Amino acid sequence: MKHIIIPARIIRPILVALDNLKSFGDLIVRFWVAKIFILSGISKVTSWITTIVLFKYSYHVPLMSPVVAAYMGTAAEFILPVLLILGLGGRLAIFCFFIYNLVCMASFHFLWTPAGVTGLDDHVNWGLLLMLLMLHGSGKYSLDYLIHKRWGYLFQLGKKNQYNWELPPKK
Repeated sequence: MKHIIIPARIIRPILVALDNLKSFGDLIVRFWVAKIFILSGISKVTSWITTIVLFKYSYHVPLMSPVVAAYMGTAAEFILPVLLILGLGGRLAIFCFFIYNLVCMASFHFLWTPAGVTGLDDHVNWGLLLMLLMLHGSGKYSLDYLIHKRWGYLFQLGKKNQYNWELPPKK
């Protein structure tokens, strides 16, 4: 039994430290992905005429006119990163960001050529980071965590809250 206890005493503090750093890692990933898309949004606004031309001739967003796609894409590149940085909207906001990244990948056909493979790899890496956040959540350093900590009892269906009234059961 000693041959198990000694390694466990060595490994346990490492695992506890890594578990404590998890939320900090989530925060770093949120800032990293947000920075990339905010910079892209800034470049679109800085040269709006070029942005419209790119959406007309290079980015082929399905079911939208190029001008509408340019406005919506640019808005997404400012709104979604802010939600991501704040940790507001949680997994739903991150899911929207993940879908936005997929639309970007599908709309820019250059990414699927041998010359665009580096850009495609970038989008895949950002998508994987977003997917991990989407599955894991924003972490403790987020507004969602603070909101849940304060008002999370409202979401515990079937249990009485501090006001002693019961929420309706799920249908």
